[in-house]
Amino acid sequence: MALPPFKASTPLTMGVELELQLVSLSDYDLTASSPDLLHLLGRKPFPGNVTPEITESMIEINSDVQQEHAALLAQLEQIRATLVQAGEQLNIGICGGGTHPFQKWAQRRIYAKPRFRQVSALYGYLAKQFTIFGQHVHIGCASGDDALYLLHALSRYVPHFIALSASSPYVQGNDTLFHSARLNSVFAFPMSGRAPFMLDWDSFAHDYFAKMEHTGVITSMKDFYWDIRPKPEYGTLELRVCDTPLTVARAAALASYLQALCRDLLERREAPPQEDDYLVYNYNRFQACRFGLDGTLVHPQTYESLSLREDILSTLRKMERHGAALGGLSGLQHLLAVTHEGSDAHYLRQQYQRRGSAEGMVAAAIERFRAAS
Repeated sequence: MALPPFKASTPLTMGVELELQLVSLSDYDLTASSPDLLHLLGRKPFPGNVTPEITESMIEINSDVQQEHAALLAQLEQIRATLVQAGEQLNIGICGGGTHPFQKWAQRRIYAKPRFRQVSALYGYLAKQFTIFGQHVHIGCASGDDALYLLHALSRYVPHFIALSASSPYVQGNDTLFHSARLNSVFAFPMSGRAPFMLDWDSFAHDYFAKMEHTGVITSMKDFYWDIRPKPEYGTLELRVCDTPLTVARAAALASYLQALCRDLLERREAPPQEDDYLVYNYNRFQACRFGLDGTLVHPQTYESLSLREDILSTLRKMERHGAALGGLSGLQHLLAVTHEGSDAHYLRQQYQRRGSAEGMVAAAIERFRAAS
């Protein structure tokens, strides 16, 4: 199957996908409740879209295409309210967080969908270990060339989104010492990491993708688990590095930050991206995953060492004019507060200390998801 043509969309529109945890309220472990929840939600109006994910202990919600932060946040709040009400009927808790802190992957069940069965057959135990929870943000692009330009220009800012969204400090009952441990699981897949350095859509589609398809390794863009990937059927660029935040307010703020960055980059006032920008990409990515906002970056062009927190702060200030133009200033202000108060990973560790157990930490995550933004 050839790669579909890039479907031009309205530039800088945005949409959000959130993978959410389904939790038993008796023991706060994950519960295989997605078939029941999806059946219930199918009988009532849903403000957006909800779909199954690879295991039955998770679901994915999708917003509609939005242009401004306020409208996106309003719809995410409607979706959250609908989910919370449905969860109450089924006696399950729903929450964000990039990982569940103590679930055992071997107990997970693959959702009965052909693609998920194929993925399970191909990747073995990795498929069940993929019970992790991320936020994906789509940004509309006028052309495939614009999408590829943004994909590579944004590589410099990938650590910002990892650190600001980090919410996966615990895995299999242990504190990993990472702020975002979720991305370590993604890295296990062979088609993960960064996209090849190409800036021309025709070359990407007819050379790279066609050759990869001919090898039999991939059949569609879904087979690439890149940190950022183009989605030609939607006419978007998709950022995939964020953990699912504990609140929909943070999810909307992250989308607004990406929207503002894309507007700034499309002005093309800075040097265009280069292949050498990726020399420090994995190091910077690791710093953000391991140390969160306290990480250190190496600037991809000057090789200067930078405080990740200070780099985020200076970039957020630079984005204020774009936030004002796009109606996203409140989202940027939310993220400014995060740099001072700490990420969701910091909050979860606080809750573990305060409540004295991993179960108490999950209860806190459920309460935080339910609360008004």
